[in-house]
Amino acid sequence: MSDQIFLYIALGIYFAGMLAIGYFAARRTKDHEDYMLGGRRLPPWAAALSAGASDMSGWLVMGLPGAIYATGLIEAWIAVGLTIGAYLNWLIVAPRLRAYTLVSNNSITVPSFFENRLKDRTRLLRIVSALIILVFFTLYVSSGMVAGGVFFESTFDADYILGMVIVTAVTLAYTLFGGFLGASLTDVAQGLLMMTALILVPVVALANVGGLGAVGDSIASVQPDALSLTGGAGLTGTTMIAIISALAWGLGYFGQPHIIVRFMALSSVEGAKPARRIGMSWMILSMAGAVISGLIGIAFFDRAGIALDNPETVVLRMSQILLHPLIAGFVLAAVLAAIMSTLSSQLVVCSSALVEDLYRVARRTPPSQRTLVILGRSCVLVIAVIAALLAITPNDTILGLVGFAWAGFGASFGPLILLSLLWRRLTTWGALAGMVVGAVIVFTWGKLETGVYELLPGFVGSLIVAVVVSLATYRANADIEREFTDTAALTLARRDA
Repeated sequence: MSDQIFLYIALGIYFAGMLAIGYFAARRTKDHEDYMLGGRRLPPWAAALSAGASDMSGWLVMGLPGAIYATGLIEAWIAVGLTIGAYLNWLIVAPRLRAYTLVSNNSITVPSFFENRLKDRTRLLRIVSALIILVFFTLYVSSGMVAGGVFFESTFDADYILGMVIVTAVTLAYTLFGGFLGASLTDVAQGLLMMTALILVPVVALANVGGLGAVGDSIASVQPDALSLTGGAGLTGTTMIAIISALAWGLGYFGQPHIIVRFMALSSVEGAKPARRIGMSWMILSMAGAVISGLIGIAFFDRAGIALDNPETVVLRMSQILLHPLIAGFVLAAVLAAIMSTLSSQLVVCSSALVEDLYRVARRTPPSQRTLVILGRSCVLVIAVIAALLAITPNDTILGLVGFAWAGFGASFGPLILLSLLWRRLTTWGALAGMVVGAVIVFTWGKLETGVYELLPGFVGSLIVAVVVSLATYRANADIEREFTDTAALTLARRDA
């Protein structure tokens, strides 16, 4: 049996497993809240692993190892920033958001939470935030499709468009019918597969190269600056800007709808604590595996005398060379898992923005649950088609596409999520001004060519504007005060229970 057949068998098993999980979830999706939020029944382990898997995308298995392989450990500051940000997100945001969304009119989307939390009668806050979700997530979804096309192109020498279509079609199949629960349960399986691959590949590659000493010697001779956390340049102004920009990625966690919606779906407030422990353990192991894979890849391909055309395929190529074809096939499936887990989660959030936050706002009479579910599935399909059209001719790397969308959400929503949960005096106009300023800075900052990641100025600008405008427009509201107090009491009681 040829190696290629083994690869196809592994991918076939993976695809069949994802579709089976999607079918299981579809049988348990009865109404609109089930489709959008899984009925708020997500256990801690599922919330933790699905949040991690939907967060990382193809960036974890392709983008990060590729960046380390090409540039060295200076790129690892991104992993450090993300780890810190994820921990704080689980610690601060998760329990309080789970409680607040329930207290504040059972909000099931981020835009509806903003509206209910701030008692916005104009509905502008909900509409603008839904539009921001659609803009940035369409780009984010497109990055996942690009990763799928690159995967098939580099692995099977297949047509880029064909690969993109296959990945999109399978993801659509289980997301379209399984909704949020389907996306979350497939994320669990995909997250475990990703972590296993990122541990297995560097361990086998390390043994093949001859141990840590041999790896260090090879890197020192081929790319001596790769082991420097400053890129070999010392703490110059340019280096400091690069490190601060990388660490700033962690700020993005507070505003990512596809991640924080997992907090809203937790089965209980107290479930945030075990979920945090599980999620952070998965993240640290996976991140470490990705960074180490990139470094070992430098030594491995140098000793093998192989030129790697695309650094983002370093994990894929090592697995194909070192492992039995069937095992390599499952490693390749892990790459697809990274791509598809994020893709499915983002499609569900886009659908919720269209249906829950735009259609229901525009319609005066409440639609039936059946109509809402059908519309939700239709919107998943529409967003997928638009993102696919954008992905046909990609004009950026996977990391570049992800970085821009990550910054957009982090700057637009991150400060508002924190202020909504921790500050009583946030107002509708403050939130709206902060949201718009954050989005505008992200879109325009790159033209200045400062070298600073646009998330950092976007986040700071959004935070300052939201606070200043809120102080200028604040009016006491008894309902807001009561809900804020009730949420604080509920969070504290459940945490100490």
